[in-house]
Amino acid sequence: MFSLLGMLSSLGLPALGLSLAFAILLCVHAVRTNQNMYWLWIILVFQPLGGLVYFFAIVMPDFMGGARARRIGVATQRALDPNGEYRRAKAAMDEAPTVHNQMRLAEAAADLGRHAEAEQLYAAAAQGIHADDPALLLGRAQALIELGRPNEALPLLDNLAAQQAAARNATTALAQARALEGVGRFGEAGSAYEFAVGRLPGLEALARYAAFLAHTGRKQEAQDHLAEIDRRLARSNPQFRREGRAWRDLAAQALAKA
Repeated sequence: MFSLLGMLSSLGLPALGLSLAFAILLCVHAVRTNQNMYWLWIILVFQPLGGLVYFFAIVMPDFMGGARARRIGVATQRALDPNGEYRRAKAAMDEAPTVHNQMRLAEAAADLGRHAEAEQLYAAAAQGIHADDPALLLGRAQALIELGRPNEALPLLDNLAAQQAAARNATTALAQARALEGVGRFGEAGSAYEFAVGRLPGLEALARYAAFLAHTGRKQEAQDHLAEIDRRLARSNPQFRREGRAWRDLAAQALAKA
C-alpha cells in the first residue's frame, strides 16, 4: 500500500487526491448498495488497485448490464472470496429456509465441490408442489453424477426430459449424456453428447465429449475435438481462458489414459 501511495505522491498531489476521491466514491457505492464490508477494506487498503478491482467486479457489471459483464464480475468475486456466496446463502437459509434459499445454498455448495451436501439440499427442496421443479431435478441429478451415482440421476433426468419434450434442453442433454455414460449406455450417451456440443456455449460439453470418445476407444475423434478446444482457447477472452484450460485438461487427461 505504502509503495503505491508513494508512487502516487511522486506524481503530485493531484494524482493522490484523485485516488482518494475515487476510493471514497467507491466506498459510498459499496455502503449504499449493501455490498460486503470486506470491499471497504480492499478499496482503502490497496489503493488504487483495490478500487479498480471493485469497479470492474461490482460497478461495471451493473452499469453495463450485460451477461458477459456480469460473468466477469462473478468470476472476480469468486477469485477474491471463493466461499463468499456459500456464506451468504447459508445465512439466508438460516434466516428463511425457503425452497429458493435451499436451492441457492445447494448451488453454492456444488460450486465448492460439496456435492453430497448439494444433493441433500436439492432432495429436501424437491418436495410437494416442487417435486418436479426443473431446476431442482437438474441440480440434484448433476450432484448425483458427481457423486458417482448415475443410476439414481437417470430417472430424474428422464422426468426432466419428458417435461421438455417439445423443446429439448441442451443442459439436460449433457447431464443425460454423462449419466448414460456412467451406466454403460454408450450409444445413447454419444447421441446426447452430440446434441449438447452443438448447442451449449463454452468448452464443457466439447471437453466432456472428447473425454467420452477417448474412454470408448475413439482416440482420433477425441484428438480432433481436443484440437478444436485449443483453437477456441486461442481465440477466447483472457478472462475466460483459465476456466477453458480446466476443461481442456479434462479432455487431455482422458486421452492420455486411453
